[in-house]
Amino acid sequence: MVVLSRRYCLYTCTIIAIGISYVVVDSKACDPPPYVGRSFWNAKPAKLVERFAGPIPYVIIHHSYQPAACYTGTQCIEAMQRMQTMHQDVRSWNDIGYSFAVGGDGRTYQGRGFNVVGAHAPRYNNKSVGICLIGDWVSDLPPKNMLTAAKTLIEYGVRNGIIASNYTLLGHRQVRSTECPGDRLFEEIKTWPHFSPMTDIIDQQNSVS
Repeated sequence: MVVLSRRYCLYTCTIIAIGISYVVVDSKACDPPPYVGRSFWNAKPAKLVERFAGPIPYVIIHHSYQPAACYTGTQCIEAMQRMQTMHQDVRSWNDIGYSFAVGGDGRTYQGRGFNVVGAHAPRYNNKSVGICLIGDWVSDLPPKNMLTAAKTLIEYGVRNGIIASNYTLLGHRQVRSTECPGDRLFEEIKTWPHFSPMTDIIDQQNSVS
């Protein structure tokens, strides 16, 4: 009997003493999610989880402004918890508003996750992935590890058919009247694949999501 660890991606044949056995491993076993789950940061349960079908056509980039940038696992876990508490208890949303958040520790943290209706961009919450880079990126550019982590998450989504291959990348300010994701970060994402200069702003008050 041949046992293959999920750590290895084998698209070949294994020669055994009694003959030849062709072994095919599911590609998803070789492509683990590039983010840590909700249990990692001790997320509270969502009040309600509403899902939508994919592939997801939009990716929307945010900054948190507050909390400020975090650079260690402990700081980033605290930032995630602060955002969830504010969104659930102060804004009365179902959960943390973002699909994912990226910390200065280089980790991507699962918020609501893929294909879950968010609370980050009115009229786009049910057709987008909202990625927040934790910190204030008006004047400063996020560290390279944060930018790389955000891009890696998007690439993972496309590669696995979660995000549409022809997705549109937007900054939050393009769909709502806000400075988010900060001037410096917004200039950066203009250089990323699939960025669109479109604007679709209808000013609204915070919706309950």
